[in-house]
Amino acid sequence: MSYSVGQVAGFAGVTVRTLHHYDEIGLLVPSERTHAGHRRYGDADLDRLQQILFYRELGFPLDEVAALLDDQATGRADPRAHLRRQHELLTARIEKLQKMAAAVEHAMEARTMGINLTPEERFEVFGDKDPEQYAEEAEQRWGGTEAYAESQRRAAGYTKEDWKRLMAEADDWSERYVALMTAGEQPSGEAAMDLAEEHRRHIGTWYYECPHAMHRCLGAMYVADERFKAFYDSMRPGLADHLSAAITANADRHTA
Repeated sequence: MSYSVGQVAGFAGVTVRTLHHYDEIGLLVPSERTHAGHRRYGDADLDRLQQILFYRELGFPLDEVAALLDDQATGRADPRAHLRRQHELLTARIEKLQKMAAAVEHAMEARTMGINLTPEERFEVFGDKDPEQYAEEAEQRWGGTEAYAESQRRAAGYTKEDWKRLMAEADDWSERYVALMTAGEQPSGEAAMDLAEEHRRHIGTWYYECPHAMHRCLGAMYVADERFKAFYDSMRPGLADHLSAAITANADRHTA
């Protein structure tokens, strides 16, 4: 079975112009043409297009994509090795995105709490995301609260090593929470509530006193605020809701 250029563009979510360009540079030459010169794409063409879009999504330039696919087509590359390479690239991309999400979250926390780092240290610790916009919003939302004032006071004296230790503790906690979810633990279970309590104490240690009632409000925010939800769900899909429920259950058992 073959497909028109318009159909393929619809399948793949690309423009007809893009497919014409791929044809012109020899990256994806349709296997058939009608008597009128119209392009027709077969299943093998669709397979190749899928590979092209995969590598483009990972940021490969078109000339490198062509070289990779031509090696495979001519037998110079083992197809299984090619799939392993794709898997490695995907895994690396996922890890990079997760680290980026974590860097943005840490930047939000650092600037919200007024950590006193030089510009060089700020970029070294957090990557290339500018956190100023988060700091301004945080001050607008919480600048008048006692918790904000306390977090500013505490964090003003933190060194870079202090902040790295804080982040290491947070990363260790997130790994254990992901493992807990993977094991099928329920938010109301002892293990989940214990990690929720650890989360609360971490806030109390580094930022401001966080009673269970306040922690309960934070848990609700982790679900309601799309940025916090995206951050926690980047660790594992559904983690924001799971953690919010665990925080509520933990608060209930301590205030009952």
